[in-house]
Amino acid sequence: MQEKQNDWEWEWQRYNGEDEWLFHDWIKPNTVEDFRGKRVLDAGCGSGQHLTMVAPYAREAVGIDLNASEIAKQRNANSPNVTILEGDIATFTSETPFDIVYCIGVIHHTDDPDRTFANLARLTAPGGRTIIWAYSHEGNYLNRTLVEGAKRLIISKLPKPVMRALSVFLTALIYIPVYTIYLLPLTFLPYYEYFRNWRKLSWDSNELNVFDKLNAPTTHFITRERITGWFESNGYWNISITPYRNVSWRGSGTRSHQ
Repeated sequence: MQEKQNDWEWEWQRYNGEDEWLFHDWIKPNTVEDFRGKRVLDAGCGSGQHLTMVAPYAREAVGIDLNASEIAKQRNANSPNVTILEGDIATFTSETPFDIVYCIGVIHHTDDPDRTFANLARLTAPGGRTIIWAYSHEGNYLNRTLVEGAKRLIISKLPKPVMRALSVFLTALIYIPVYTIYLLPLTFLPYYEYFRNWRKLSWDSNELNVFDKLNAPTTHFITRERITGWFESNGYWNISITPYRNVSWRGSGTRSHQ
């Protein structure tokens, strides 16, 4: 079982992540209408922000998180069809499988993403859907080298308030190129597509994105071959693997009845 990481509780006590349109983008080609009347699992629910978006559609929504379950409970206290549990999504079991299992922005932060996906597949009912959004290896060279290197050497050792102050400074710094050179049609620039979203998001959301990258204790960057293999090797059909803003993968598939 993965050990608890208090870094995530600290983060979700201070940030919200409430951009509903972004959740809709991450689950495509699926839509929230697909959740209607279904038994749904949010694997790695964090502060429970996505459950607030899914609860109006789902018959029953279960959120599981190892580090921030109490925050998620508070956030969804007024949704009678939502249940929050504390647990590791790589080992969590359920007597009744789920019609939809989604894992948004979490699987790449687990100790063993391959094992985690295999467990999510077991939790998905035959004929049900599994939906994944994960950081991609492709398009993330600077994150994989500069950011992760600085994090290992220095940033991870900083007190959390100092790390947050650094994220505020870096967020402000990034706004300069995003609203100058990145407004030009220079599509060869790194993260060109990603910064399209940056201009649509609030300051708080952009600061969260920066802090999240500095704060995450473990980050894996997933290749297209790897995420495709997750679905193919676990008996899925109707598989969809698409890039999102050239820095992440959207993956989904229907679990085979066999």
